Amino acid sequence: MLTRLSIRNIVLIEALDLDFGRGLGVLTGETGAGKSILLDALGLILGDRAETALVRAGEVKASVTASFEFAELPKLIVRALDDADLEIEPGEPLMIRRQVKADGGSKAFVNDQPASVALLRELAPALVELHGQHDDRGLVNPRGHRALLDRYAGTDIASLERRWRSWAKAEAQLAEARADVEQAKLDQDLLIAHLAELTALEPQAGEEVRLAAARTDMQKGEKLSGELEELRHVWEGSDSPLAALRVAARKLDRIASEHPLLSEALSALDRAVIEAGEAEEKLEAAAEALVHDPQALDAAETRLFELRALARKHRCEVDDLPDQMRAMRAKLDAIEGGEAQLDALESAAKEARDAYTEFAAKVQNARINAAKKLDKAVAAELAPLKLDAARFLTSVGLLPEDKWGAHGMDSVEFLIATNPGADFAPLAKIASGGELSRFILALKVALAEKGGAATIIFDEIDRGVGGAVASAIGERLARLASQEGQLLAVTHSPQVAARGGMHYMIAKASSGTVTKTSVMLLDDCGRQEEIARMLSGAEVTPEARAQANRLLEGV
Repeated sequence: MLTRLSIRNIVLIEALDLDFGRGLGVLTGETGAGKSILLDALGLILGDRAETALVRAGEVKASVTASFEFAELPKLIVRALDDADLEIEPGEPLMIRRQVKADGGSKAFVNDQPASVALLRELAPALVELHGQHDDRGLVNPRGHRALLDRYAGTDIASLERRWRSWAKAEAQLAEARADVEQAKLDQDLLIAHLAELTALEPQAGEEVRLAAARTDMQKGEKLSGELEELRHVWEGSDSPLAALRVAARKLDRIASEHPLLSEALSALDRAVIEAGEAEEKLEAAAEALVHDPQALDAAETRLFELRALARKHRCEVDDLPDQMRAMRAKLDAIEGGEAQLDALESAAKEARDAYTEFAAKVQNARINAAKKLDKAVAAELAPLKLDAARFLTSVGLLPEDKWGAHGMDSVEFLIATNPGADFAPLAKIASGGELSRFILALKVALAEKGGAATIIFDEIDRGVGGAVASAIGERLARLASQEGQLLAVTHSPQVAARGGMHYMIAKASSGTVTKTSVMLLDDCGRQEEIARMLSGAEVTPEARAQANRLLEGV
């Protein structure tokens, strides 16, 4: 609920700090005293447009700060703060501050963290519900009527939403499968041609690297063939250096025992023979690896070029061509087995649809029954509010299937007829603002709604009525305040003012060329005097004070 409102330099208000409590709070004062300024200031907190005309004359900027306290933060507020990456400690009040500059522009803060005006508008429905003479939000807006009726009926919307999501998921899977099969059929001939082309080539993973390496080796062999041939002549034959070394080693072996140096020479010669033998083996291996076969080189290059051309054609790497083949085979298989898969998905979608429509029909019946009950409850409230000729109807209609959703299959709208024989029309079409406010009050009392805004404000709901009707309005405002927790009423009616648990008097005073608006929380004596003023006018008479006492004692 709203616990504190601080205003600085807004129009005629220089500095004002108001504390609010639970129950019904009333705001009274002479016409033109500045009650609308309070509502305009609160509107800034709720994300209304920041008009520079709101800044008090001669001041650079104006500000409004509102503090709200909750036993538990509403889900709407938690979600909005999370989306905006703003934090609030558990149990901490929600404080919203708005600054407006005289030269244009405004800033918003939530618990001293910079915030957007869009966030304030998002938070507003959970903070304040304002019903005024020309209000087009809250109960007047048909978009919220279905949710109000569901809360009144205790509808299990969560179960309905789960069935809707299941059906939507099944339909999405079916649509995707149908699209895949249809696309596959369109591409079937092309798929067959591409697959035949790939199958004929039969690419292998890693083949590009192997072919490229083999081609490089053969190209090197072609380049080195002359040098390798000359080396082969050096090492082959009985007159080659290696053969001569071996002959020398055999001869030296026969005389090596004659002297230690000969033995050492033989060891060195043996090592040379071994090294030369290894060199010969390496040369032979290199010659085999670098053998230049023109036909093999041509075949390797041809295959490598074909593989790379196919990879470019399918916009992938050469090593990905085997995966492309498998994907094409899978698509062709999907065409063949697609009808069976579609049958299964169609069956699943039908089952999900049936489950949704069956439960939605139960929700519809619950709404229809609740609508009848609500109509009777509102009708009982109309006569005491001087709306006895009016009729109220909760219209529950079946939507076309393309409009069904997680909310069900129904449209819900609150309709009224203000005169006998008149057609029912939406709440917003009522010509009289006073009638609209009283209809809203009757509906609010009948709904006894929970889970709405933290604070409800009625702006001059008693305009144009008095006596018993004003008393009925006051009694219902007090009853609604006890149900909702906090309700504020701007009123000109002494019968309504007498019902308030907290009474604020708004006054305007002038000193020279300076005019200021002030707000005072009245004590018991102050309440008596203000209600007496409301009863008698400019001059407060003893009779008016006595009547004020009777009003205060009678509540």
